[in-house]
Amino acid sequence: MAVAPPLSRRRGDAWSTLASGLGQTLLTLGVVLLLYVVYQLWVTDLITARDQDRLADRLRSEWSTGTAAAAAPAPPAEVPAGEPFVVLHVPRLAEDWARVAVEGTGEAELSQGPGHYAGTALPGEQGNTAFAGHRVGRGSPFLDLDAVRPGDPIVVETADGWFTYRVLGDPATGDLAADPSGIPGMQIVTPSQVEVIAPTPGAPEAGPTGAYLTLTTCHPRYSAQQRLVVHAVLDGPGVTKAQAPDGPPALTEG
Repeated sequence: MAVAPPLSRRRGDAWSTLASGLGQTLLTLGVVLLLYVVYQLWVTDLITARDQDRLADRLRSEWSTGTAAAAAPAPPAEVPAGEPFVVLHVPRLAEDWARVAVEGTGEAELSQGPGHYAGTALPGEQGNTAFAGHRVGRGSPFLDLDAVRPGDPIVVETADGWFTYRVLGDPATGDLAADPSGIPGMQIVTPSQVEVIAPTPGAPEAGPTGAYLTLTTCHPRYSAQQRLVVHAVLDGPGVTKAQAPDGPPALTEG
């Protein structure tokens, strides 16, 4: 006749089995989480880089048909959501930093690159042309957006020309909050503070009082609790590609 093991031993075996099962579950969850992080931080960057190449080829092909010569570039025409229409250049972020921007700021659009806020001004127009982009993942276009300084150029390339905007603030002191207009070159806001993309940034009741450009992204990195916002103002009327086929001198700044 078999003798049952002591109660303390049976309890020990049960705890051992439970601990082993819990350990395996935690290990599996850890592996799944790691794979998810790898996907979000690296795989999506590769996918978006491929999408950016495709969009750039498409845009260059469309632009190569040529436009009539003009004294100054015209603002681009409105396009449907998801369609590419301009290229953003921010020399401060890298010497050759350039991203094709599409119309719209839904996830489908932002997975391809920066997106233009529907309803805001078009580049070169009076008002505020505003763009959103991911900080981390999906190409991480605005990963280092907090590196910009007062006076830095943000160049928008269109089918027939270039519009140069300058980050607001005091270039002499580097103070992003000291622009005479009262509009800061950079600010941190909550996601609900949509007045940052108003025709006059921060003053939705004022209407357009100039030609501005606004870039928004998540803040801090790896979080969507706040928004990092950069404001710039149009620096002159822009130049045509006939006048500057390789871009304005501002493209070499940074």
